[in-house]
Amino acid sequence: MRAGGTGPLELGSAEEVADRIIARTDGHIVLGLPLGLGKAPHIVNALFARASADRAIKLRIFTALTLEQPSLGTDLERRFLEPVFERTMGGYPRFAYAQAQRAGEMPANIEVNEFFFQAGSRLGNGEAQRHYIAANYTHAMRYLIDQGVNVVAQIVARRGNSYSLSCNSDMTLDLLAERDRGRADFALVGQVNDELPFMRGPAEIPSDRFAMILDSAQTRFPLFGPPRQPVSPAQHAIGAHVAALIPDGGSLQIGIGAIGDAIAHSLILRQERPDSYRATLDRLGAPKPWETGPFEEGLYAPTEMLVDCFLDLIRAGIVKREVDGAIVHGGFFVGPRSFYAALRDMDEDLRDRIHMREISYINALFGNEAAKRKARHKARFVNSAMMITLLGATISDGLEDGQVVSGVGGQYNFVAQALELDGARSIITLPATRRHKGESQSNIVWSYGHETIPRHLRDMVVTEYGVADLRGQSDEQVIQRLIAIADSRFQGELVEKARSAGKIAPDWDIPEAYRDNLPERISAAMPKEAFPSFPFGTDFTQIEQRLLPAMQYLADHATRPAQLAALLARGLRSGQPDEAELAALERMGLDAPHGVREHIYRALILGALRSAGQ
Repeated sequence: MRAGGTGPLELGSAEEVADRIIARTDGHIVLGLPLGLGKAPHIVNALFARASADRAIKLRIFTALTLEQPSLGTDLERRFLEPVFERTMGGYPRFAYAQAQRAGEMPANIEVNEFFFQAGSRLGNGEAQRHYIAANYTHAMRYLIDQGVNVVAQIVARRGNSYSLSCNSDMTLDLLAERDRGRADFALVGQVNDELPFMRGPAEIPSDRFAMILDSAQTRFPLFGPPRQPVSPAQHAIGAHVAALIPDGGSLQIGIGAIGDAIAHSLILRQERPDSYRATLDRLGAPKPWETGPFEEGLYAPTEMLVDCFLDLIRAGIVKREVDGAIVHGGFFVGPRSFYAALRDMDEDLRDRIHMREISYINALFGNEAAKRKARHKARFVNSAMMITLLGATISDGLEDGQVVSGVGGQYNFVAQALELDGARSIITLPATRRHKGESQSNIVWSYGHETIPRHLRDMVVTEYGVADLRGQSDEQVIQRLIAIADSRFQGELVEKARSAGKIAPDWDIPEAYRDNLPERISAAMPKEAFPSFPFGTDFTQIEQRLLPAMQYLADHATRPAQLAALLARGLRSGQPDEAELAALERMGLDAPHGVREHIYRALILGALRSAGQ
């Protein structure tokens, strides 16, 4: 306890924090953990250990997006990715509840509810699937309060007697407001982490908001830092199309991942090399009118997730329009370790213009609605999907057998917001195809047994082949516009499905301009010199960047024995590897193979390197 007894109880041991929480709650703990990065790992692991050892303790955890290193299947995957993961995520604590969940060994007195999963990480996991709670981001706090939350534990940044919620102001600020109103009763417990950037503004809170603070050198840890993913030509094409939909003086929300990087890259190209950007749109056959002018007034970013490419947009002078002293209002962040360092090292005046806020402020219009409407001028809310039906329903979070891939998150919030704001648009992005068991499949489908956003909320959809404006259109028009941005290998089948359902005219045919929607055209339109795989840098070494397409090529063909055999044969016939290939083999530990298995691995890698490089 600080002098005078007004501050939080400061402790140096996670076990002591756990014991005090158990005493405070009489052993019936409803623990709220932030989504993503903000969880306090040592505290939750200590509570999990206590509850595992004493079945009289009841522990219920409510959270989302538990960050873990992805599971690796094959030996080749492990050889390639384990060193990368060690560099980017090494030292980040593992969550005991997630390990028990994966092993099917969750104690009966412990329950874990999540409303968002790391994409694909819980497929086939009965424990996680049964206890998943479907929720819009804006409703999750309400459900947590309804469950009787009595402890919230998160990592914080510290400056003297002040603390910053930093990466996760999202639900915590809303929960504190409800506590102030007498609608919730919980202890806020912080775990200090020196690697967190100290975000000021609404995220900075006084020490008396906390009941306890864990501050010890023994509980410091490096932050989880997933590496940026490579951007494919198709994703770059999507980014180029989206960038032409964003007006100067508007507002922008985008999410994490390669498509977000692609959008940011094309926005910067539009700003700095407008002739090159317009030439790209011409090569893609993008129909006019385009938004291709410079960002003189700039953009304001009300975005639930502050993704690292927003820093690149700030540096480029694109995100600069201020609202209440901020150019960005974000709810949470997670990204590469270079992103956290950039925030820490940023000029303080600039960092103070990035405000981390409560999610109710960002994802909803309620509360100070008139001011929000004025601020979110010409808003573009960009989100990704897995599939879309020909009638305009979006599939983003789950499969038709009920398995949850990720979660709704804030996608519905932003779709609904776009339909309520004057001049705003919701933009759903997705590649036209995906690879499944070695074959290409269309992501535009006639129907699917699950949907995230219903068809009556359809707005804009973007694939690498163009933009489909669906808002206010008839079913027939929606179908025709989506077929126009589908891969041409699947257009005929989609036309027949729609025609047999009586949803398009019997004599309608695909216009000639949309019959060449093929990957080869996109690759030719997006030269590597202007559209690199890593437009904002990467944690992958040069050798690893060379291996990446080969590893993807190998994965795409791994389930087809004939193609795998052909790849193996090519590797065996390849002769002596050149210098670059030898460096790649050395990186994989296959420069001097031992035994039959390693010789096969070596041949597969050589075959994949040469096939992917064609």
